[in-house]
Amino acid sequence: MNLSEFQSEWMPRFDAFLYSELDARVPSQENLHKAMAYSLMGGGKRIRPLLVLATLWLADGEIADGFAAAAALEYIHTYSLIHDDLPAMDDDDYRRGRLTSHKVFGESTAILAGDALLTAAFEILAQSSDIPAEKRIKLIDLLAKASGPNGMIAGQMDDVEGEKKALTIEELKQVHDKKTGALIRYAVTAGCLIADADELFITEMERYSRHLGLAYQIHNDLKDVVLDEAETGKTIHHDAALNKNTYPSLLGIAGAIQELNDVIRQAEDCLNRVVLSNGDTENKIDVFRQILDYVRI
Repeated sequence: MNLSEFQSEWMPRFDAFLYSELDARVPSQENLHKAMAYSLMGGGKRIRPLLVLATLWLADGEIADGFAAAAALEYIHTYSLIHDDLPAMDDDDYRRGRLTSHKVFGESTAILAGDALLTAAFEILAQSSDIPAEKRIKLIDLLAKASGPNGMIAGQMDDVEGEKKALTIEELKQVHDKKTGALIRYAVTAGCLIADADELFITEMERYSRHLGLAYQIHNDLKDVVLDEAETGKTIHHDAALNKNTYPSLLGIAGAIQELNDVIRQAEDCLNRVVLSNGDTENKIDVFRQILDYVRI
C-alpha cells in the first residue's frame, strides 16, 4: 500500500471520527461549533494524524485504535494555527487559501474556538475506550509536554522573542524543534506507544520524526520566498515583514535548500535502519518515504 492508498482508505474514516467528536461535545447550532469546525475542516494534509495512524500500521497495531490520539493531536494543532494567525501574533488574513478564523468570526470567538479545541483534545484522549487506561495517562502526559511550556508553546515564545534579535542557525533549530517538531514527534511516539513497538523501532522512528519536523519548518520558510500566494494559500513574504528569523534569511535560499535536502537524507537513513532491523516493514516503509515528498522543494 502506498501513501495515496493509505490516505484513501483511512483518512476519510479519521475525518468522520474527528467531526463526530466535535458534534458530541458542542451543539452544532452554536457559533462556537461553527468556528471550531471552520478551522478543523480548513483543509491541509493532516500530516500529524496521518503519522499516528501510519506508525501504528507500520508497527502492526490496530489503526483505528489511534483515532483518539490522532484527533487530539489535530485539535491541538488546529488551535495553535487559530491563535498563531491572530493580530497579536502573526496577524495573518489567509490560511490554506481561506480567510483566517478571526477574519470570519472575530477575534474573541477565534480565541475561544482555539481554547475549546485545546481543552477538548484532552477530553477525547481521556475518554477513549480503545486505549487502556495506563496508555491513556501516558498519552495525555506526553501530549501536554509536547504542546505546552516546554514544547510547542516554548517554541512559539522563542519565535516571538527572536523577532527582536538575530539568531544563529543552531538557535533557530532549537526554536523549531519545539515549535514545529514537538507535535510531529508526538505523532510517531503515540503510534509506537499504542502499538507496543520495540525499542529499536521507537528510536529510529522518533529520529525520523525529528528530522521530518525540521524539514517541515525549513520547507515552510522556503515557501514564503519561492512560491506565490496561490501555491501557499497564505500571504507571501510575511516572515520578512515580521522580521522573523528563517532558514533562508540565515542561509540564503540555496543554503536553505541544501540544508533541507541534508535533513531529508537523514530521515531516509532512519527509515533504512528500520527496514534493516525488521524486514517485515519493507512493504510499508514507502509510505514514510513518500511523506518526505511533502517537504521537498
